[in-house]
Amino acid sequence: MNAAPEEITSLVGREVYSSNGVFVGEIEDIQLDLDARAVTGLALAELNHELFAGQVSGSTGVIVPYRWVRAVGDVVLINDVIERYDAGESDEEASEIAESR
Repeated sequence: MNAAPEEITSLVGREVYSSNGVFVGEIEDIQLDLDARAVTGLALAELNHELFAGQVSGSTGVIVPYRWVRAVGDVVLINDVIERYDAGESDEEASEIAESR
């Protein structure tokens, strides 16, 4: 059974959590590839300050690749790579988190 399609703007304002249940941030904007007609990233603001301590400033957000999204519902769940980023591991995927202003 397929769910009814939602407007992409309905993602804005939803909270994002890692698959381990850690709050990551709130979706502020959506990054799109217009040629492919696909979502490529989620711009997050209202970040978990503990998770990103020393990595991004208070007025800066991050963009996480949309392929990290595991589920979309009342909240958005993403892979736990955020915790690896927080731990300072040199994981290639963790380095894909881009700062946004």
